Amino acid sequence: MRGLRRGASAGGSARGPGRGLRPAGPREGSARRKARARQPVRDQDAHMTDLCTRAAVPDDVDAVLAFWRTAAEGTSISDDRAGVERLVERDPEALVLAELDGELVGTVIAGFDGWRCHLYRLAVHPERRRQGIGSALLAAAEERFVRLGGRRADAMVLVRNETAHHAWAAAGYGPEEHWRRWVKPLTD
Repeated sequence: MRGLRRGASAGGSARGPGRGLRPAGPREGSARRKARARQPVRDQDAHMTDLCTRAAVPDDVDAVLAFWRTAAEGTSISDDRAGVERLVERDPEALVLAELDGELVGTVIAGFDGWRCHLYRLAVHPERRRQGIGSALLAAAEERFVRLGGRRADAMVLVRNETAHHAWAAAGYGPEEHWRRWVKPLTD
């Protein structure tokens, strides 16, 4: 993922639909890029670096899937091109990406169904953890939920992922032991 940045790709131009992550090269100017929220994140060397959070676009799908293979814990039935494309098409602001210097370093899915706020796929690149990226992603997701009228967020967290438990607790989330997730596969 190193060396990827937001800009033109084979699927579109830097000024039109189809924008996404692509290998680094000369940077094109963009009012949208300049308008994106930037949040400072402390680097490993204690230097301040700009972290950009933004909504994913269709051209980001392959980069996101590759990123999840490196950074996410476990896999999901929806971890495929069709699943992520459906998500981005149905709710264009739900998949939030974090980029540092044009490199994809984190993701979170902030889904809102009009009644409940759900968080999935909070993932930070293993070499970039404990630098505030996860916190910035959660802040962006929570701001989205508040803007949409959400009152409480819940997160899907693997029982075996102890590292994630500490991160979620530090962000103010806690388990609700009286609830259980019940699932039924709808496809083979």
